[in-house]
Amino acid sequence: MLEKKLWYKGLLLLSTAGLLAACGTGDNSDSEDTSGDTSEDTASNEIPEKPDTLKVWVNDEEAQLNAYDEITSNFTEEHGIEIEITPYSMLEQTEGMSLDAPSGQGPDLFFQPHDRMGDIHLQGLAAELELTDDQMDRLGEYNEEAVTAFSYEGAQYGIPAVVETYGLFINTDLVEEAPETIEDLTQTAADLTEGEQYGFMMNAADLYFTYPFITADGGYIFAQNEDGSYDTSDIGLNTPEAVESVESIQSWFEDGLMPQGTDLEVANSLFMDGQVGMIINGPWAIPDYETALGDSLMVAELPSKDGEQLTSFSGNKGWLVNYYTDNQYWATELALFMTNAESSETYYDVAGELPAHTAVEIEDELMAPIFAQTQNAHPMPNIPEMSQVWDPMADALQFIQQGDDVQEVLDEAVETIESEISLMGQ
Repeated sequence: MLEKKLWYKGLLLLSTAGLLAACGTGDNSDSEDTSGDTSEDTASNEIPEKPDTLKVWVNDEEAQLNAYDEITSNFTEEHGIEIEITPYSMLEQTEGMSLDAPSGQGPDLFFQPHDRMGDIHLQGLAAELELTDDQMDRLGEYNEEAVTAFSYEGAQYGIPAVVETYGLFINTDLVEEAPETIEDLTQTAADLTEGEQYGFMMNAADLYFTYPFITADGGYIFAQNEDGSYDTSDIGLNTPEAVESVESIQSWFEDGLMPQGTDLEVANSLFMDGQVGMIINGPWAIPDYETALGDSLMVAELPSKDGEQLTSFSGNKGWLVNYYTDNQYWATELALFMTNAESSETYYDVAGELPAHTAVEIEDELMAPIFAQTQNAHPMPNIPEMSQVWDPMADALQFIQQGDDVQEVLDEAVETIESEISLMGQ
């Protein structure tokens, strides 16, 4: 299983490098013979004339607007291009783009979560990036998985800005050290669980949170091709490896380590009341947890299985270039500037979201482990077919808590997923 997991991570890394290289070759295909020029002259000839202004739609949250006001001012100071920011709800931007962009009224850059890439691609809203060698070099400093999250069918469409995942929150009054392995986690949970006290809780009926455990032995949702695209005909949620992992989840309930029907609301309440030693959640929970537990709160990366750290699900947000813009190069430059190491530190300090740029140092002892976990996180598949996976798997995980046969339940879930996906093609 170790070899399979290493192969999978290597495949994603290779596909990312391949698609970026493919994008980069386009810049020089029509260039004239410049063998007599210096490399500096050649590079300058490839850079389009600067526009006077670039327009950007920023998600309409005050902290994000404040951060990008500061960051884009730095860009203007460095490059002499004015930036016009429009506050615009991230979740409403695609509708606005479909109305405004074709008529030339849209922005040069818009901001989106990566799991909308399928819809954005189908609507033709984002430009396929034609990255220069220099731009590719800079993008190589970003989280590999986050970069891949903004590719679609082998083409790169976006520059990642934010990576979000979850980690293991610990009440140190009950658990002194973070468990290093799943076995340690389970043993600690067993040692602490008694009466109304539990060692470990999570939302075990949600694929988002159970993904690290379902894939621990080699299960997967959709297989991936060499270019990073997904093969929806190959679903790995009922393979022998997935069944083995889900049987381990079922054992938590069979052994009384977690009560049936526990959702995140119940688990959160018990954790904040000091009745749970460990819980899986995201950084959004830190303010409430810190208020409840104070100095007794600790955060850790997820434990390992067979020497490999568990891989969480990640959600990524990033910048996309308007398909209809005349300023693709400079819009891409702005996206790279707004997400480089210096800008990402500013954004984190002001807006509090973890960056996709790996050179940023997070010193906060509660956020740093979450940032470290982002290096071991897989993006949620960004294809429309993923929407047909959530509900069948939620139902399956509920039945598994009740003691139903794992293989039968997962087979039925996969059949439902396959059926729903087939209907999407009609």
